[in-house]
Amino acid sequence: MIAARPSRLPRVALLSAIILALVGCDQATKVYAVKNLKGQPPQSYLNDTVRIHYVENPGAFLGLGGQLDPRVKFWVLTIPTALILVWVLAFVFTSRSIDRWTFVALAMIAAGGIGNSIDRFRLGGLVIDFLNVGFGTQVWQRTGIFNVADVGITAGFIMLLPYVLKGEPTPAPPPEAPATQ
Repeated sequence: MIAARPSRLPRVALLSAIILALVGCDQATKVYAVKNLKGQPPQSYLNDTVRIHYVENPGAFLGLGGQLDPRVKFWVLTIPTALILVWVLAFVFTSRSIDRWTFVALAMIAAGGIGNSIDRFRLGGLVIDFLNVGFGTQVWQRTGIFNVADVGITAGFIMLLPYVLKGEPTPAPPPEAPATQ
């Protein structure tokens, strides 16, 4: 008798829930930001720990690559990101060897990437950002300006850090033989 393969339905449901929740929150907050924050001065909360500041990020992380020609940016930022997202989603969907923690981490990274990719395709390479946190006025005391999708990506990467930092275990040295006289 052939053993039945475990159903993929729970993984599909969990992956769908993470993507729908994160992308939905990301896009909803960006709609709010466009309607209510665009063109407004930055707002400060909690003794300037949180700043709400609408920007349209033309690049990647912290605006990296924002000055590239739009066609180059499309082929360097937008298309490779979309291909990586397809690969990550295919891996998460088909792999039966990853544990639930890794599954959730990769799903969050993919969902955040989808949220930002929606912006890039819809807004000609731009991503809407509006959150900034920190303590102080110096650049090194604050985060860059980010969005909900970036929070998902960052949380997913943080969840994967124990796996990255753990490395391969090193075997213990063999015990020394007792000295005989």
